[in-house]
Formats: sequence, C-alpha cells, structure tokens
Amino acid sequence: MPELPDITVYVEALRRRIVGQPLEEVRLKTPFLLRTVEPPLPDLIGKRVVGVERLGKRIVLEMDDDLFVIFHLMIAGRLHWKARGAKGGGRSNLAELEFPTGVLSLTEAGTKRRASLHLVRGRDGLAEFKRGGLEPLGATVDEFAARLRSENHTIKRSLTDPRLFSGIGNAYSDEILHRARMSPVKLTSRLSDDEIAGLLDATKTTLVEWTDRLRDEAGDGFPEKVTAFRPEMAVHGKFGQPCPVCATPVQRIRYADNETNYCARCQTDGKLLADRGISRLLKQDWPKSIDEVL
Repeated sequence: MPELPDITVYVEALRRRIVGQPLEEVRLKTPFLLRTVEPPLPDLIGKRVVGVERLGKRIVLEMDDDLFVIFHLMIAGRLHWKARGAKGGGRSNLAELEFPTGVLSLTEAGTKRRASLHLVRGRDGLAEFKRGGLEPLGATVDEFAARLRSENHTIKRSLTDPRLFSGIGNAYSDEILHRARMSPVKLTSRLSDDEIAGLLDATKTTLVEWTDRLRDEAGDGFPEKVTAFRPEMAVHGKFGQPCPVCATPVQRIRYADNETNYCARCQTDGKLLADRGISRLLKQDWPKSIDEVL
C-alpha cells in the first residue's frame, strides 16, 4: 500500500499537472470504484482543481464549489499520468480523469477491487475520512509519546494504526524499527522516554529520506515505480537476505496477508520472534535464537 513518502510524491506530481486545470471528463471503467452517490459525479465536470493534498494514505483533489475527490489506493491501486488520447491500462484500468494537460488514470492489479473513489461536498464531508492519526513529521516528542502510550500495543501495531499515526504502513514501519534498533513486538507501555525519542527520530529520518529518494527518482516525471518492495530497503521484503548493518539474514513474522521483517541481531538481541503459523506447528522445535539457525 502506498504510504506517506509515496503519497507525498504523488501529490507533488499532481499539483504540477492539474492545479488550476478544469476537469473535462470522468470515465469509470467499473461502477464499484465509486463509493458515493451524492453529490453526483457529473457535478465535477468543468470544475477547476483548487488544490491537492494528502489525508493519511488518501489523496484528495479540492475542486471548485467546495467539492472534494478522495482516492484511496489500498494495497494494489496506483496512479498514472498519460497524454490525452493515449491508450493503456487494460483490465486493471478502473478510472480516468481527463484534463487539458493530460489524463490521470487509476489502476489496480489483481482481481480484488479494494481501491475507492469518493466525492464529497465541503470540509465537513471530508472530515469523516480523517482517522485522527498524528502527523509524524510535525510531531513533538511529547505528542509522539502520548500517542504511543494512549494504548498498550506492540510498537509495530501502534505505528501502523491510522487512528494513532498518519501515513505509516507495513513497509516503512519495518524500516523505521530497524533504524531505531527496536523489536516490532515490544509493547509501547514498556518504552522509556529515551527509546521514544529515538523512535521518533528514526521515524522522521526514515520518512524524510525515502520521500527525498522517491522525489529524486521521479524528477519532473510522474512516479510510476510505486511499490512497497525496494532493493534499497534495509529489511522490508528482505527475508533471508543479509541485514545491511550486521549481515545477519533478515527474519519475518507472517500473519494474514502481511509479514513483518526484522533483523534479530540488530533489533531483538538475537531472539527469533514466534511466527503465528510455523512456530505453532513446530512448537518446542521452534528455534529461540538466530544462532540456532545459522
């Protein structure tokens, strides 16, 4: 799922292309993408884009007459920019918004249709999509600590909870925790003040560095390589590959459709964290230390 760095770069690229431009046509390829009926979609035609902003992991187009278009890309949704009249997208193409400067298209890989498009009127209508998460880049240590300690969860779960923090998901939480040298399953209630300060620093540094990296990669073009798995990442998606700090093979905890990646040497004092599937199957044969598997 695109997270804060990816969404930020999307927003910046869209601002350069569509702010001040009228929306000339909307083409929906599937009716299931649009999740609202009021105001009606035709009300958008002819309206100018006033601004583009990030709302958590959502992208919001502010239009004339106090109308707002809200994209949520979910896991497999992606945005693309193409010239007017250009073809492409195939079955994965869910919608196209045509402007004088080009066409914004929304695609979604796979067969599960999770991406969504909402149209609301006024800031009050937009408010219902705000999950309440703290913006991490502008947070003070006290604000960050208060959110972490407001509920007693694992650090990984807290960082990715949109009610607590805005824009952080599975990929960048792995990178943040590796930089902070913290276990993903440590409880937030057990964090010291110094650990929280270090975690905030790792959060800001990781998100800023990746935003800059993605911004440089896109340049003046439109970001087309938005993915949660990048070769430059330290641990996310790197199961079995060497940690860039200590060269120990990266480990994982798998659950549902996600997995958490971590370095046992750097983050858990060598302890292997229990996997909900395999560790339950192996029971007493599950290795307790990274040294047992090397």
